[in-house]
Amino acid sequence: MVRVPDHPDHLPPYLPIAGLVTVPGLYIGAADYLGLAAPALAAPLAALVYGIAIVGAAFILSWAAEAAQVDINGGLALALLAFLAVLPEYAVDFVFTMNAGQINAEQGHCMAQADGANPCSLALANMTGANRILVGVGWPLVVLVATIAVLRARRRGGGQSASAHLGWVKLPRRMSVEVFFLGAATVYSLHFPLRDSLTLVDAAVLVSLFVAYAWRLSKAPVEEPELTGTSGWIGSRPKSVRRWLYGGMFAFAAVVILATAEHFAHNLVDTGTDLGIDHFLLVQWVAPLASESPELIVACLFAWKLHASSSLGTLISSKVNQWTLLVGTIPIVFAISSGSFDGLPIDLHQRFELMITAAQSLFAVSILVSLTMTARWATALLVLFLIQFVTSIVLPTETDRIIIAVLSAIYVLLSLVLLTRRFRDARRVVRDGLATPFDVLQRADEQEAVRLTRE
Repeated sequence: MVRVPDHPDHLPPYLPIAGLVTVPGLYIGAADYLGLAAPALAAPLAALVYGIAIVGAAFILSWAAEAAQVDINGGLALALLAFLAVLPEYAVDFVFTMNAGQINAEQGHCMAQADGANPCSLALANMTGANRILVGVGWPLVVLVATIAVLRARRRGGGQSASAHLGWVKLPRRMSVEVFFLGAATVYSLHFPLRDSLTLVDAAVLVSLFVAYAWRLSKAPVEEPELTGTSGWIGSRPKSVRRWLYGGMFAFAAVVILATAEHFAHNLVDTGTDLGIDHFLLVQWVAPLASESPELIVACLFAWKLHASSSLGTLISSKVNQWTLLVGTIPIVFAISSGSFDGLPIDLHQRFELMITAAQSLFAVSILVSLTMTARWATALLVLFLIQFVTSIVLPTETDRIIIAVLSAIYVLLSLVLLTRRFRDARRVVRDGLATPFDVLQRADEQEAVRLTRE
């Protein structure tokens, strides 16, 4: 059922606040395109203004996407909502990719420019950074928040949910679909470090995986969403009003992103030039924070309310989306912007970045085949991520590559050990992800929920 806020007739303040913070970036960005008067801002301040606008637009998109589930069902809704959830990430990445394609077409190569930035390298940096932040920070954060929420519920004398327990989060068997397709995309990605470009063949494979994923999910029975807060307020409106509301929110957020994404990307690179900060690090770690932060906040709110499986499931679905559709569309955008069928060049440094991103993803899948995320493995994900994050900032590139190679080997070794020990779990995930009817999975989840609640 749709969960309605305590005061359904009063608009929650978060929606107008999110709208207001987008206004400066929206106006300055639109004014630049339309030739209107606008203040000239220094690159760091401009990047901050545009980044805040993207964060506000991302929140608006997430609320609209949640509310739209009241009216949109089936595979179309799943594909649409999955895309909308990470639209800001797509917008920023596409800006770097289009710039790379145009430079490649003009100069016949994608080497570093006068400012030291390699446009093709930046196009991949944003994607690899977003994927690693999502798994290395987002997933452990959900376990931490869920654990704190359980302790809080116990102190208050309340129970715990069937998915949130002290130190671990249990996923329902129906999430085997997400785990399987994430595993399939990860296995395919393992050969990326050996390649010198991402091509339209890769696009065809990865986009096909996403389509198959959405088609498989479309077979699931329709469930009424549980909405709270801003999305609950929108979802509780009369049908015509509700549709106008979230339709307008989609349109407004899209306009904000179109007006600010390119400016944000360029000012972020210019900030690196002005402050002497490496462009690659800014694009890899700072840009994804602007687009991923609303999603992480929403996931934490779910975990805080003891909906830990929904919280972690949301981030897993986003990882599937980014590791299939986002990576798959990058060669397409590059081909269109370059006016050729050339693949997006992968330099030596990006091969290392793709290697550790794929290795981390393999480790994550090997953990999830048991459909349980424990505090121990969440800590392992966080620690390994933080090691590489810190070394990427403080160590020279050549030394950092050694660290990347070592960490990638650790990821793969841990993955092989886990997959060997959990072979039965992995086989079940493959079976459930591909073929087990959803009504069977639903009954199994209900029985498991009853058992865990009694323990």
